[in-house]
Amino acid sequence: MAGILTKLFNLSLSHASVPSCLKSATIIPSPKKSSIDSLNDYRPVALTPVITKCLERLISNNIQACLPTSFDPLQFAYRGNRTTEDAIALTLHTTLSHLETRGSYVRMLFVDFSSAFNTIIPDILISKLLSLQIPPSTRHWLKDFLTNRPQHVKLGSHLSSSILLSTGSPQGCVLSPLLYTLHTSDCTASHPSTGIFKFADDTTVVGLITDEAAYRAEVSNLSRWCSDNNLTLNIQKLKELLLDFRRLSHTHVPLLINGERVDRVPSIRFLCTISADLFWYANTRVLVKKAQQRLHFLRVLRRCGLDQKLLLAFYHCSVESTFTYSLSVWYAGSTAEDRKAVQRTINTAQRITGCTLPSLEAISRTRCLKRTAAILRDPTHPVHCLFDLLPSGRRFRSVKSHTTRLSNSFFPWAIRTFNTTAPFNPPHPHQ
Repeated sequence: MAGILTKLFNLSLSHASVPSCLKSATIIPSPKKSSIDSLNDYRPVALTPVITKCLERLISNNIQACLPTSFDPLQFAYRGNRTTEDAIALTLHTTLSHLETRGSYVRMLFVDFSSAFNTIIPDILISKLLSLQIPPSTRHWLKDFLTNRPQHVKLGSHLSSSILLSTGSPQGCVLSPLLYTLHTSDCTASHPSTGIFKFADDTTVVGLITDEAAYRAEVSNLSRWCSDNNLTLNIQKLKELLLDFRRLSHTHVPLLINGERVDRVPSIRFLCTISADLFWYANTRVLVKKAQQRLHFLRVLRRCGLDQKLLLAFYHCSVESTFTYSLSVWYAGSTAEDRKAVQRTINTAQRITGCTLPSLEAISRTRCLKRTAAILRDPTHPVHCLFDLLPSGRRFRSVKSHTTRLSNSFFPWAIRTFNTTAPFNPPHPHQ
């Protein structure tokens, strides 16, 4: 069918038009959590034709080829060589570096948008694509793709009547994640003492406080930007984390957005669990609990007589992947108790599978070196500049720190690990 599809795709692109049958969607409500209290607890997943997904992938590759290498460097989702570990590590490194300054503290606002993908206005998006110098033919095709989309909802055996929509980008389409990052690419910090870090729609405003005026102005700018771009802040789900290690206690004025007070919490989940004391106990406890639950299935498979190779495959995919999530970020800063709790899970899995498994220390070291090497190979990576070669050209400059909080964070630990590994020639940052 390649010839037929090629002709069909070329016709669609040349006329900047998408037939209704190719952009129609069946919406399947998918629960966001186990207990459903309201309609907002469902995620509307769009099922679209497979042929359309093939065309979307071609359009996506074309758009990404047109984007500059400096495009939205603090958006870590849906991009090559960008991971959740990078997003967490850079956010924490920025925070910890500022906390090295005497008398400083940090306020972190974790933003939640209401139905972010479903509120994109095509005309606003197209105007942003113009500023990004996306070709006119692609812009016209995208506008037609996002407008007058037939859509109906399917729940069990029940099917609703069809309606036409011209707002939002369907969740489940190949292009939707990319279009969202394009739509939010101009949501950036306007003051040097603040930063806006993003992973998809998980957005964090980091205020490096010496004077709170800049932080509060940044939050006001974000609220104004949302109004201008038809995005709604879910104030009830917005949370603020305060990192203040000064010896004398201070009273912090609550943050207000549109007259509503933002809740301050002792810990928050930003891709992983971050606590106000910057300890990793809460995070490792969640990971260990999830891993132990999956060990039950490993025992069931062994009792069923599953081959050892398949048991190992299940362990690596379902158990190890759980407790090693963002391992490179939290391992160096975790306590001996945290590491022992995770190692006990590995020891249990060894007894179940009947073979030796890599220790937590070995896994963390391997992943640290692999992640560091990937960053070094990518000069466009936002943290590439943190790896500074010494004049010898064989080792990287250590990160200066006055506290163990910073020295045990990812980048200082990665540099130490990289420098003490068996001989190699690290690539020059500008090669």
